Amino acid sequence: MSGPIPVTIVVNGEPMTRAVEPRLSLADFLRSEGLTGTHVGCEHGVCGACTVRLDGSTARGCLTLAVQCDGLNVETIEGATESGRINDLQEAFIENASLQCGFCTPGMLLTAEEMLCDNPQPSRDKIRDHLSGNYCRCTGYQAIVDAIEQVARLRAEGE
Repeated sequence: MSGPIPVTIVVNGEPMTRAVEPRLSLADFLRSEGLTGTHVGCEHGVCGACTVRLDGSTARGCLTLAVQCDGLNVETIEGATESGRINDLQEAFIENASLQCGFCTPGMLLTAEEMLCDNPQPSRDKIRDHLSGNYCRCTGYQAIVDAIEQVARLRAEGE
């Protein structure tokens, strides 16, 4: 039987050194540190509610063990919000009524931002395809696609 393992994870730019159980998920680690924007939904990597950025790419926090992140950089929705990088997406989600309960919203925003960085002017089909791993049970996807399309257009226009 093994005990806690020491790890240092850089979360939103701040190093965190903790002793964690080997089976602790990254999502549960983050939530225990007060970063509750990383939601735990299906715990199978299907719903996208636990999406974080791991060394710059989106990853499922429920499928990633905290011990796997030793020495890595993790960005949560709190970090992305604090940096201001997704402000336009957040505003567009509000303007387009793209959220209701908000459970899926952090994962949707991080996934949308990753897509817009890789493809600044995606078609509606590309947006839908990229979001296919993120579930929303409240709004459906029309308003979410509208918001992302709006941000892509405004960014292309330099606004």
